[in-house]
Amino acid sequence: MTKVITKFTRNVPHWQPRVKPVDLQEASPEQLDALKVTPSNTKVSEYVLTLAHDVESLKVRSPLFNAIMYDKGGMSRSERELGALGASMVNHCIYCAAVHAMRHAQIEKSTEVTDKLFRDGANAELDTRDRAIFDFAVALSECPSQAGPEHMQALKEAGLDEAEVLDLILSASLFGWANRLMHVLGDPVRLEDSGK
Repeated sequence: MTKVITKFTRNVPHWQPRVKPVDLQEASPEQLDALKVTPSNTKVSEYVLTLAHDVESLKVRSPLFNAIMYDKGGMSRSERELGALGASMVNHCIYCAAVHAMRHAQIEKSTEVTDKLFRDGANAELDTRDRAIFDFAVALSECPSQAGPEHMQALKEAGLDEAEVLDLILSASLFGWANRLMHVLGDPVRLEDSGK
């Protein structure tokens, strides 16, 4: 039995696809080639195997994801995770919010920021830099035109340079897109004890 999750948490739920993922044993050479690069260069998830039905998109998507979230320089890894988390919270993507909150906490070796965000939402008390980053990601995700000059000024006053601002735009935008794919293709669920 499964239960769809509706509350934000750092406990990453199982993502249950609505479309049968590609079976690696039956994958075409083109699908296997597209699957050589995975997000964060880790195992091939059910989500990525579901995306493998569209080989051309997947072949571009995974390297783009890795470049935006993991390339050196620019914004720190934890701040990119914070931008992704802001977008995921706006889009109510429970799975992505959990993944990026967990990664942020692991990188920072602290759950303080994500605890506050999940408890208090957009009104959470954050330091100046995290506040500027989160507010910008939220505004951009709610409606791109809402991310205005006052947000850019707050980012500059918090010490972000142009490369860091670009990384923030890319990480929040990437998850505006990824969240919508996840919503359409599957659900975050907890596998409940079936009495075994």
